[in-house]
Amino acid sequence: MSADTTHETGSKYDRLIAAARAAPPTPTVVVHPCDETSLRGTVDSASAGIIRPILVGPERRIRDTAAKFDLDISGFEIVDAAHSDDAAAKGVELIHAAKGELLMKGSLHTDELMRAVTAKVGGLRTDRRISHVFVMDVPAYTDTIFVTDAAINIFPDLDAKRDIIQNAIDLYNQAGFGRTPRVAILSAVETVTSKIPSTIEAAALCKMADRGQITGGLLDGPLAFDNAIDPEAARIKGIVSEVAGRAQILVVPDLESGNMLAKNLAYFAKADGAGIVLGARVPVVLTSRADSPRARMASCAVAALYAHARRQKAPTVAA
Repeated sequence: MSADTTHETGSKYDRLIAAARAAPPTPTVVVHPCDETSLRGTVDSASAGIIRPILVGPERRIRDTAAKFDLDISGFEIVDAAHSDDAAAKGVELIHAAKGELLMKGSLHTDELMRAVTAKVGGLRTDRRISHVFVMDVPAYTDTIFVTDAAINIFPDLDAKRDIIQNAIDLYNQAGFGRTPRVAILSAVETVTSKIPSTIEAAALCKMADRGQITGGLLDGPLAFDNAIDPEAARIKGIVSEVAGRAQILVVPDLESGNMLAKNLAYFAKADGAGIVLGARVPVVLTSRADSPRARMASCAVAALYAHARRQKAPTVAA
């Protein structure tokens, strides 16, 4: 990876959190925050001024958890729900009622929440494919790295990958990371071969960008992981590209490879990974029990910054 000798661990996330704190708190529907980790993450993000939470779940359990771990939720609205599935359904209803601009996962399973989000009737679908982005702070790499999709789309086809890439580019451009991100479409090799279908899809996606079917980013692929993130590896392979060796968004062939890549970065490279789901009516914050408190706050910060940018872009309706 390209080393950044001036990088201080955590500085990338710290900048995100500081930017989110500078904006008004984002109304956030938190679904089923019934354990210490999810409730503490909510309280910390609210205390930082990033979100204004509405807690949805079994009220007694939420209050008991707060009392047990000395968490102050006295200023939060609570919407009682019988169980996790009910909480997910009510959370989505609150989004439809314009009570929140973010949806945040509590202590329920991801598939329970996403089932309510992706429901054909009453869900939060749009005409864009829903996808997940890991926003990763890798200490040894200069840029914040996006890894997509490593959590939702198992074997995405070409059209799904188009949306996955566009979702990630939109997040990058609108949430304050910069402009025109460098997007590497990963495969096992950097040459196009019929023996590896992901190389053909990578080439097709690059041509789609040339034709304006993907906008706002600079694409190259197929690229192997080494020549996507290391300039010397790209030079040795003779790859002349504005993306190779300096990628900011890594698009993986499928969920399995993406999940392995994200977890390798987390456990071998000691990267923090914030998680956000895009393509729904509102951004969805997905956190894991293994996430550090700072990664949880960073997930809220990224989603809040994106929601704020979307709010700024929304057309005003004349009275």
